[in-house]
Amino acid sequence: MGDGFESLVAGLSFFPHLVKIKQSPDDFRVVELTDVQPHGGAFSLYRLEKRGWTTHDVLNAIRRSWHLPATSVSYGGLKDRHAETIQHLTIHGGPERGLSGPGWSLSYLGKVAHPFTSSDIRANRFELVVRGLPPQVAKEALASLDQVAADGLANYFDDQRFGSVSPDGDFVARRMILGDWEGALRLALASPYEFDRAEDKRIKSLLRGHWGDWSTLKAKLPRCHARSLVDYLTMHPGDFRGAVVRLRHELLSLYLSAYQSHLWNQYLAEWFRSHLPAGHLIAVRFKRHSLPMPHHLSRAELDRLASMVLPLPSARLKADSDIPQAPEDWAEVLRRVLETEKIEWRQLTLRGMRRPFFSKGERPIIVRPASLLAESVPDERHPGRLAVRLRFELPRGSYATLLVKRLFAVETRESHERTQL
Repeated sequence: MGDGFESLVAGLSFFPHLVKIKQSPDDFRVVELTDVQPHGGAFSLYRLEKRGWTTHDVLNAIRRSWHLPATSVSYGGLKDRHAETIQHLTIHGGPERGLSGPGWSLSYLGKVAHPFTSSDIRANRFELVVRGLPPQVAKEALASLDQVAADGLANYFDDQRFGSVSPDGDFVARRMILGDWEGALRLALASPYEFDRAEDKRIKSLLRGHWGDWSTLKAKLPRCHARSLVDYLTMHPGDFRGAVVRLRHELLSLYLSAYQSHLWNQYLAEWFRSHLPAGHLIAVRFKRHSLPMPHHLSRAELDRLASMVLPLPSARLKADSDIPQAPEDWAEVLRRVLETEKIEWRQLTLRGMRRPFFSKGERPIIVRPASLLAESVPDERHPGRLAVRLRFELPRGSYATLLVKRLFAVETRESHERTQL
């Protein structure tokens, strides 16, 4: 990357006009696999099955029904709204019974000694259907299945991680890091999002149209989270940092994780470009850009990559940190990415905020899908086209949609030519 460049790709390397996924929730099924079993303790363990709901929305419904404080509920990860999903959660001293609502059900499994966290997820099993495929595309995808399984997947965070990013690619957390608290708040409250409901669109339109006129907004907005922040600014004009701090904790955590994930993706991509021959990188199209994945490496080289991690960007991470499984030059690569973003390592502390903060940890460079099976069948939704049914397992934190993107990627090699981001 050097000066903040992205490789130039000859044409699209993904078929967005051909590949159709998540056309209905039953086309995408995720089952969280865990070895946790009830053996007694202070925490109630539950299995949550949902369809058409975000994890956060169901948890809020559970808290309201059982009058629970937010801190009493613990879970391992967020599951897609546009899917049928099964996951686990614990509630400290939770009721020994189930609960249900439209599109979701909570089943009581017993008592455990510790809260359920991401470390309790062994893997996720995915069953999904890719629709609307011309027969030749389906045939080529199935023919490449063994190669994709052998190559593994570059362990990027996928597009769904970045739903909070503005249409022009700006991040709330980046504005916070730069000390632009008003810009951060405006992005958080008023920036459009592709899955906004009608009422959300109306509220955001009001905010954009009357931004800064807090008394007018106070009169026009319905009772909602944005209105509570407008109330605060009415009483404390100009204290945008104070308003940002008062954003819901789960929103702040989402904004920080989105930007941290973006930084991690960029420096994984830069590490690949710096260390692997261009002929062994295939460009895979994401929503905003293309990113490289290893392609046709030797088994020894793939095994080496599979044993490596990159740390998540964090102020608590020091350039001289000893991370045994990380490549020796990880800090140098990360520093180049931060220079591209026009931020400094020390700024990741988010001065003026005690919580939340960028999490510390490592993430594998590549992952390999397990138990990968696929078949093509006539697509009943698209006459004359085929559907490919996929079933596989991935480690926790990895994205099934990456396998779809890789499986249907054009064999487009990355060029050494670079273009300014």
